[in-house]
Amino acid sequence: VQLQASGGGSVNTGGSLRLSCTATKSSLDGYAIGWYRQAPGTGREGVSCIGSGDGTTYYSDSVQGRFTISRDSAKNMVYLQMNSLKPEDTAVYYCAVVECGFGLRPVYDYWGQGTLVTVSS
Repeated sequence: VQLQASGGGSVNTGGSLRLSCTATKSSLDGYAIGWYRQAPGTGREGVSCIGSGDGTTYYSDSVQGRFTISRDSAKNMVYLQMNSLKPEDTAVYYCAVVECGFGLRPVYDYWGQGTLVTVSS
């Protein structure tokens, strides 16, 4: 399943962005989807995930209370609403098929191009 992330941009501290994730050639139904981010010079960090249909969601401590993940099956989309953005949220964000529970783990080693989020102080 090849996923494509979009919606990144540049905002000031405290601003908001909504990232979108879709599959170009298949349905997202039946898959748990997660968001990762990678800042320059750092490793990839799991941020949030949503289960395939059981309502499971997970957020890392760094984004809990500020980010909200959701999915719209009719539009074949998963969203990450990011509010109260901080400079430390600056990163390339990727979506991926994951195992979602008390954390997230990628199922496939495919990351796509990601979408860049830049938060200025």
